[in-house]
Amino acid sequence: MDFTKQIKRLTVEKGANLAGIADLKPFRGKLPIIPENLLNSFKYGVSFAIKLNYEIIEHIKDKPTPEYATHYLQINNFLNIISGEIAGWIKSQGYKAVNILASEVKDETRLLGSISHKAVARMAGIGWQGKSLLVVNPEFGPRLRLATILTDMPLTPDTPLLNQCGKCKACVVFCPAKAIKNVSTESNYDSPEIAVDLNKCGEKLYEFAKLPDVGVRICGVCVKVCPYGNKK
Repeated sequence: MDFTKQIKRLTVEKGANLAGIADLKPFRGKLPIIPENLLNSFKYGVSFAIKLNYEIIEHIKDKPTPEYATHYLQINNFLNIISGEIAGWIKSQGYKAVNILASEVKDETRLLGSISHKAVARMAGIGWQGKSLLVVNPEFGPRLRLATILTDMPLTPDTPLLNQCGKCKACVVFCPAKAIKNVSTESNYDSPEIAVDLNKCGEKLYEFAKLPDVGVRICGVCVKVCPYGNKK
């Protein structure tokens, strides 16, 4: 049985736009994992994405809108439903699985979850790591929300995409926190701080969360201005 094709098909049937498989071996000892032994039982990460509503993203100017905040929460909830169902299916086949919730935060200081959805998505071929640290897909750009399932099911990993940002500086220029450093990479950054001042970014997210009818730590400006995924 080809579990790789089956799990991708099931994920898309349940509502995802993209799905890929990541080999977790490169993450061991190199990526912040909470708890540190989380990957001991798992070999692969199933990464999947749902595209964000184009019109809602287009309404973002220099800060998040209440409409975007609502959409963000709705998509996260949908991702969690899908990941729970896929993890359940994997277990029904006799394998281990744990779904990592979208926007899960385990470390409030560094705004880290159990494992980076973006790092897994990059390894799974969903997109490359942009200058903003967002995963940029050739079709949808960074207009995506991501979720991850860790498993020991025998799967075939996808190939990561090479960075295609080139000399583009849109996210750098329009970042309201002036946090993006315009540092290029062909594959991935050894540390997120190489590309983005996380303190500046985090402070701006906390500021935006206080806006009327927003209430969550989001921005969306770098998502909106990226030429990839922009239909114009």
